[in-house]
Amino acid sequence: MMIHEITEKVGSHKKRKRVGRGMASGHGKTCGRGHKGAGSRSGATGSNRASNEGGQMPFFRRIPKRGFTNAMFKKHFNVINIKALNDRFNDGDVITNESLYNVGLISNTKEMVKILGEGELSKKLTIDVSAVSKSAQAKIEGAGGSVKSAS
Repeated sequence: MMIHEITEKVGSHKKRKRVGRGMASGHGKTCGRGHKGAGSRSGATGSNRASNEGGQMPFFRRIPKRGFTNAMFKKHFNVINIKALNDRFNDGDVITNESLYNVGLISNTKEMVKILGEGELSKKLTIDVSAVSKSAQAKIEGAGGSVKSAS
């Protein structure tokens, strides 16, 4: 190979390691796994995780656990800004989870949606979603629209 024949694609397709094809291949007998131990066994990835520390007390169990967390009960909202509504909806439209899903702003109609006030709104829209911020509500009502959100 000459220097003028080298391109950026050279080396991008590396041949896969074909194990268990005899001693002459360099990956015969133990197939690159070595002798004995968890790494040589089938299904070894399950017992060889970074969290597995052998007989030592695992890190997660060593550290103290105190206090309160309500992470299980946290509400997760799909956040949508006013400018996205202005671009995708017409004057007088009613905005619900289904209409947001139809224009591709959310991926699931069952998830909660919160409208935020970034951007300008020039269309009269009726908003019926889980939550609307105060700044977004002011802009919607300022454009002549209305808000029917739960909060």
